Amino acid sequence: MFNPRNLFYAALVAAGGFAGGLAAAQFAPREALAAHRHTATVVSAERFDLVDRSGSRRASLQVTPTGMTDLIMFDGRGNDRAELRVARDGGSSLNFYDAAGNQRVLVGETRSGRNGLAIYSTAGRQLATLSAATDNQVSLTLYDPSSGRARTGLGVAQNGEPALVLFDEQGRDRLEVHVNHAGNPGIALADANGKSIAGLPIRETSTGSQP
Repeated sequence: MFNPRNLFYAALVAAGGFAGGLAAAQFAPREALAAHRHTATVVSAERFDLVDRSGSRRASLQVTPTGMTDLIMFDGRGNDRAELRVARDGGSSLNFYDAAGNQRVLVGETRSGRNGLAIYSTAGRQLATLSAATDNQVSLTLYDPSSGRARTGLGVAQNGEPALVLFDEQGRDRLEVHVNHAGNPGIALADANGKSIAGLPIRETSTGSQP
């Protein structure tokens, strides 16, 4: 029988976890290293500030007390609008903020190798996450802008099986649709307690799958 727990819906939701403070791979690291080798003068400091002609700070490069390298860029009014960060453990992120200081977009890679893109609302709640794992499983999760809970998950497993999951307002899995490796579709509906209440069964046989 088709079992909704066989779906990887949990991974679809967990995909949003990468946005907890990591992101973006380094750009052209070999070129950067080569440039350093040919530099005649090295200036060392814990922080560098870049100012415009009026003396207003427009960018700051520093190493924080936690060991994170942080490049911050400001707009003409002094608002932090973009940050490129690399943590001590290797996690990295590129973050964009609105004029009010709210994070709106994050691109990054975690220490474990999961990478992706997260989009936030004006209130700072996560709205959408596109994520890929080291095993090439990819997922898209959409969230309720009011509660921040996952409402829809769409993903493709490592073996190529696609799945769609819908959640209620409490974030509970209520509907799952997938197509297995043999090309057979399955549907499962669950109640508020997670108990299956309806679905299309699939049985595996030695020659393939059949309903």
